[in-house]
This record gives sequence, structure tokens and C-alpha cells, in this order.
Amino acid sequence: MKEYAVRLERGADLKLSIEKICRENGFDTAVVLSGVGCVYHAKFRRAKATAFFEKEEDYEIVSLNGTVSKGKAHIHIALADDSGATIGGHLMEGCLINTTCELVLGILEEYSSERLFDEKTGYDEIVFRKKVG
Repeated sequence: MKEYAVRLERGADLKLSIEKICRENGFDTAVVLSGVGCVYHAKFRRAKATAFFEKEEDYEIVSLNGTVSKGKAHIHIALADDSGATIGGHLMEGCLINTTCELVLGILEEYSSERLFDEKTGYDEIVFRKKVG
């Protein structure tokens, strides 16, 4: 596995930035190893994919993890407010970095991946394949 580290600055869209980094660097299959920082605009989808949370407020990123396949990200985020209360869900476009996000990606060089429709779940799900050779 190869690592890639970058600092995202104020105003960067967290999800779009991760996808762009992977596309521009030719990272076919990647995982989010770490994401530490804060956002001033939170946006994520809640469980069951039926409701969204969107709020203009300062939050600390307390957890960030997920996968990227061919430039498309599936990432979950947990955020804490100034009282320490934690919320989270499926990261959506529009979650905007406040002062910083120290992002570390792991590039899975020995794997390829793609998202294929899974009749059991009703969603496009990632399929990992070990590269031969």
C-alpha cells in the first residue's frame, strides 16, 4: 500500500476533494486512513438513506473512513459539536472544511475495484479484485 497525505484548506468540499485527488493522481482504489480537522458546513445522509443532515455550524471531524473506487467515494463521517455531542452518517457533497483537514489516503496498488449493482442490497456495491502478477 502506498500513502498519500494532504492538507485541505478552508472552503474545500471534503468529498469532492477526495474524489478529485484520486482521479487526478490515477488512484483506482483507495481507502481513507485518517481525516482530522473541522468543518463549518456539515452535510451527510442519515441511516436508511431517507433523511439528510445539513447545518451551518462548526464541528470537529472525529472520524472519517471509507473507500474510493475509480474516483467515486463512499465515505462515512462523525462530527462533534462544541458540547461534544457526536453525529454522523454518509458524507455528502457540500460538507465544507473550516480551518483544516489533515487527510491521509491509502492507495491499494494490488487491487482494482468497481461498483456493481447488488440485487440483494439494491445499491451499487464495491467489488475488490486482487491484481494478478
